[in-house]
Amino acid sequence: MNQTDLLEEILMLARKAGDEIMPIYAKDFNIEYKADESPVTDADIAAHKVIVKGLTALTPELPILSEESANIDWPTRQTWQQYWLVDPIDGTKEFIKKNGEFTVNIALISNGKPILGVVHAPALNVSYLAAEAIGAFRECGEARIELKVTHKPNTGKINVVGSRSHPSPDLAAYLEQFDDVEMIPKGSSLKLCLVAEGQADIYPRLGLTSEWDTGAGHAVAAIAGATVTQIDGSPLLYNQKESYLNPYFVVSRLTD
Repeated sequence: MNQTDLLEEILMLARKAGDEIMPIYAKDFNIEYKADESPVTDADIAAHKVIVKGLTALTPELPILSEESANIDWPTRQTWQQYWLVDPIDGTKEFIKKNGEFTVNIALISNGKPILGVVHAPALNVSYLAAEAIGAFRECGEARIELKVTHKPNTGKINVVGSRSHPSPDLAAYLEQFDDVEMIPKGSSLKLCLVAEGQADIYPRLGLTSEWDTGAGHAVAAIAGATVTQIDGSPLLYNQKESYLNPYFVVSRLTD
């Protein structure tokens, strides 16, 4: 299957997961907590099941790593060259707060790099989709626009998107390099997408994230033309170590 057809299939699958999520979102739902104290809801599980079933039917040869089925040992994972990286609901805290800023994330990782991704925000009726062979796009209703990052100088007012639920004590020190900063609070992987569409100039993440939180948004931002790197400028890669945790990273459209 070519990337164009595959991307459309993944977009439809993300929307199908969103259709499972929204009736649960609209009512009272069960909340449980994992060992790391992160919340999980009935909607996370429902979306996970839909996505795994769909991906298995679509690409039975590819393994799947989802936040809700992450107990895959490193000796197994390190043999993977391509795999699906899934967060059925990114921004579960935003989901619980019912502010709409949560997403369904599905990314295709190839040799440590996201080469295709869909970020779908069902409560906002907006989707971001990208594949290396065809580009990055934002879709709202029937309208689909291509995303091409315009780079800007590292001067003047800098729009910085940051986490609504995970403020980082390291962020203030990082932002001292800029003369004029305007903060844009946003939940979930929508932060990466805001840089991709030019609504934010930079997203420095100086706090903990897991690979499934960022893979799909990373694909959208990078394919649109933003830089996605670790703090030291080296690439942000996936499935290169036993831990699922990302290092600190920066998504930017600023030039040095």
